[in-house]
Amino acid sequence: MNPQVERTEILVIGAGPAGSVAAAMLRRQGRQVLILERQAFPRFSIGESLLPQSMEYIEAAGLLQDVVQAGFQYKNGAAFVRSEATTEFDFRDKFSPGWGTTYQVQRADFDDVLARGAERMGATLRFGDEVLSVQPGRPAQVQVRRPDGSEYTIEAGFILDASGFARLLPRLLDLESPSNFPVRGAIFCHVRDHIPAGAGFDRNKILITTHPEHVDVWYWTIPFSNGCCSLGVVAEPSFFARYPGTDLEKLQAIVGEDPNLARLLGNAEWAVLPVRTITGYSANVSSLWGEGYALLGNAGEFLDPVFSSGVTIAFKSAQLASDCLAREHAGETVDWEQDFSVPLRAGVKTFRRFVEAWYAGGFQKIIYHPDPQPEVRRMISSILAGYAWDTNNPYVADASGRRLRVLEELCSA
Repeated sequence: MNPQVERTEILVIGAGPAGSVAAAMLRRQGRQVLILERQAFPRFSIGESLLPQSMEYIEAAGLLQDVVQAGFQYKNGAAFVRSEATTEFDFRDKFSPGWGTTYQVQRADFDDVLARGAERMGATLRFGDEVLSVQPGRPAQVQVRRPDGSEYTIEAGFILDASGFARLLPRLLDLESPSNFPVRGAIFCHVRDHIPAGAGFDRNKILITTHPEHVDVWYWTIPFSNGCCSLGVVAEPSFFARYPGTDLEKLQAIVGEDPNLARLLGNAEWAVLPVRTITGYSANVSSLWGEGYALLGNAGEFLDPVFSSGVTIAFKSAQLASDCLAREHAGETVDWEQDFSVPLRAGVKTFRRFVEAWYAGGFQKIIYHPDPQPEVRRMISSILAGYAWDTNNPYVADASGRRLRVLEELCSA
């Protein structure tokens, strides 16, 4: 036997949320799982405001107590502000059954908690090992480089690519497909906010602010349990190009254009974590699976950060893939297109409809409408809470988007 060839039942590439939850779910099935993570944890990542639907998958993976005990900021909803218009959604008051609360998390800590939890459940976890090449199949041949520069081969019965924005298999196997979303970017950092009690800021909710003059420009303000906030602005690159100076100066200038944010953050200490930028993050692939592999989370498709759907989609992909692998292991024939790709893309398509309507301005008319119909509002609340796969919700079941367009028209009258 070649000592440089290692065999594993399932190889997970990436120890972020999708990879760790998939690994934990597979360990609950008794499967042999190896996780390779190129970076050292903890490490910074974006996507810090979870949706309540995520908690179902964390619980199913056996990682609920790991997350609960970590001391993250409790979250029960979302607040929206545009100029004088304000509204908020309490995710406990929603159409779909299930979790109505979750957390707002520093991803460096959250991802580390999940990865260590998967390791506690018996997954083998290696940091610093980088996948160089993949020859798909059953088994697949994977060439890996250790931190010391030496290389070895893994023979894997199945690969789950949870490499996130690195999009390893899409790049190596030429699976990338153009996204039809306009190119947008984000400038963001962490601030120590010093927002006083009574300032009208609910730390149990993410605050989404629409720019007072530009309907397609918005800010996120995500409070954490340590007195800091994640603060960012999303816009097309041409908007950012109007502002001189450093990325921090651009961010401060754009935040200063919104009176409510300028008031809330008047005493803030800026950039307690460095200012970062990301551009052109929307992505797609020609297929979410192939012979002996499946793509999880951002490795497959990423829409937009506006409704914090990324981690929920990642968890859903982990749940669907682990269910398919369990059925295969039991001797069933699995149609990965119908059993994995189609249901995953259905929820993504629901989020997509609402994201597109947000940037076009129509969904904002719904969000900020002064006299919403309570039952419709609960249906909208469910989608904002992540329940994009609940086809009992008419706004999920209507794949054409006609119901949403009619609602936009009613709220525009």
